Amino acid sequence: MNVKEIMTYSAETIESQATLVEAAQKMKQLDVGSLPVWESGELAGMITDRDITIRAVAQGKDVNQTPVRDIMTPQVFYCYESDDVHEAAELMEEKDIRRLVVLNDNNELVGYCSLADFAVKSRDERLAWQILEKVSEPACPQR
Repeated sequence: MNVKEIMTYSAETIESQATLVEAAQKMKQLDVGSLPVWESGELAGMITDRDITIRAVAQGKDVNQTPVRDIMTPQVFYCYESDDVHEAAELMEEKDIRRLVVLNDNNELVGYCSLADFAVKSRDERLAWQILEKVSEPACPQR
């Protein structure tokens, strides 16, 4: 089974110069927790609701003025829609992530593949549990 058979098509994005408030409003409107970030026509990173909370609000940054690029996660993990779902699952486990950006053969963003996609659409309950178990391992609190 290929990723294109279980993925969610069409992923909304945000520009890197948008403010954190704009990103949060877009996440709320779309009912999502993350957005791919574009800069100069290229995928530049990911911004999550957790990024906004931990890297901005908790540090007292002005969310009305701070651009997404200042707190986004610059590393984006992705797979291709033609990849096998087991390869995508292994990448999610290895990188400890719950969502992968999905690209087509032209390196264009076509959607994403999330833990929920595996659980609902893959028809492989064991694979979904395997990913969930890995990405849900508790982290040790820093003191």
